[in-house]
Amino acid sequence: QVQLVESGGGLVQAGASLRLSCTASGRTVSNYRMGWFRQAPGKAREIVATINWTGSTYYSDSVKGRFTISRDNAKNTVYLRMNSLKPEDTAVYYCAADPRGGLTIATSTYDYWGQGTQVTVSS
Repeated sequence: QVQLVESGGGLVQAGASLRLSCTASGRTVSNYRMGWFRQAPGKAREIVATINWTGSTYYSDSVKGRFTISRDNAKNTVYLRMNSLKPEDTAVYYCAADPRGGLTIATSTYDYWGQGTQVTVSS
């Protein structure tokens, strides 16, 4: 079993930056694909970014150029650096992990999930 704990969310003004962290425990996730998803009120959970064990990444069009996903295998941690935040980025952000390879964007392709961290961007 893998446990994921997110941190780093908060309330910021538009244009600000935040860095989310997701630390895994229970197993080493260095060869897992890791993803960040978000869910706004009344909306479905959607992909934000993913990174696989080789370091290859995928970003949704809405965050491309503003967000950066990275991983520190020594710390069993994945990060999401979020710059130029917009009110539409407001959501609960979830970390996800899966032992299978490749980059996938569907929630069904991730076995492990964190509890989420709230990000609120005011205008």
